[in-house]
Amino acid sequence: MTTHRDAKGRPLVAVTGLGIVTSLGQGKDTNWQALTAGKSGIHRIERFPTEGLKTSIGGTVDFLFDGPFTAPQLSEKLATLAAEEAVGQSGIGAAGDFPGELFMAVPPVEMEWPQKQEMAQAIEGEVDYDGLLRAAATGKFRPMHELFVFGGVADHIADRFGTKGSPISLSTACSSGATAIQMGVEAIRRGDTQAALCIGTDGSIHAEALIRFSLLSALSTQNDPPEGAAKPFSKNRDGFVMGEGAGALVLEDYDHALARGATILGIVAGCGERGDGFHRTRSSPDGKPAILAMQDALADAGLTPDDVDYINAHGTSTPENDKMEAMSCAAVFGERMASLPISSNKSMIGHTLTAAGAVEAVISFLTIASGTIPPTINYANPDPAIAIDVVPNAARKAKVRTVLSNSFGFGGQNTCLVLTAPPEAA
Repeated sequence: MTTHRDAKGRPLVAVTGLGIVTSLGQGKDTNWQALTAGKSGIHRIERFPTEGLKTSIGGTVDFLFDGPFTAPQLSEKLATLAAEEAVGQSGIGAAGDFPGELFMAVPPVEMEWPQKQEMAQAIEGEVDYDGLLRAAATGKFRPMHELFVFGGVADHIADRFGTKGSPISLSTACSSGATAIQMGVEAIRRGDTQAALCIGTDGSIHAEALIRFSLLSALSTQNDPPEGAAKPFSKNRDGFVMGEGAGALVLEDYDHALARGATILGIVAGCGERGDGFHRTRSSPDGKPAILAMQDALADAGLTPDDVDYINAHGTSTPENDKMEAMSCAAVFGERMASLPISSNKSMIGHTLTAAGAVEAVISFLTIASGTIPPTINYANPDPAIAIDVVPNAARKAKVRTVLSNSFGFGGQNTCLVLTAPPEAA
């Protein structure tokens, strides 16, 4: 049997299934129609009171529950729907028997303040670490723990789809979704598994999250109109808008996919990851870690900057990130940055945080398949310090075979993916 290997002799990692849910709706078709139409999913938050908050808008997913729910419950529901779509398209793992491992990016926040207060009030003695251990030993908080802790989401998804081995929950801030894909790629390349279900999910918009990010001066306060707040690379950008969603990808050893007659949607050709110890939230001002992550991803793929047709930007709409990303891309791509398309999905769906890398990877593969680049909307006030082609306001037809998808997270966690068309499309 012919073996399909990359330039380094490793198994090619094929994508055979894609799934997505965002504030624009459920499924690839719904999201793609909205994205290419330049539609925004950002709106006023109605899930909880926002009086007194500086930010009252977000890309909340409000169509999945009729009554109250927790952030982990929403994150699990989003992940389930995205995975169902991806696994269904792939045609693998019928009847809850997925023949590979699960890598899942989940939010880092464990419980919201009302639950923390309830636990603290029930603790006998000092409300300290020892007190928490004593309370946990009673078992009385087990139902709360199972309901509110994100770590259980991967366990439930593993049970639902019958993935093999221990499910991996990970959280690398805003690069988490891309990290989940990277871990799946590495497992297949090592020969640990022939298939991987990689998911990024985040349903954690709540008052505490808004307050935390507001205290970091990270969120846009341009609440009116909501759909105009996220404006990546614009001169008047003032922060990101929180979003919710999930992206799921089925990855396979290329030969394993061919042997079962699967349709190959694309290839995850390269991954690059660099840590940045500059600051807990700010990026290194020289952009070095981001530059190295992009260069590493291209080298891992055996490609050069000239091979890239489009950059799916991290593009959060914060003053610092957008400047750093544009500068870093210019360092990697040189004079090409004047004409190389680079657009931000976050202008329409907001920043889906731990889900972003996976959501944007799905969108990148849809871009390759359709030959249409989604726009950066709300681009009416260009920043003269950022001279790049942001695909402003309207989608663009283009031949796209290779995408660099960037994810740069708090804590200096930078992950970049090189995503390509399947070899047959060459």
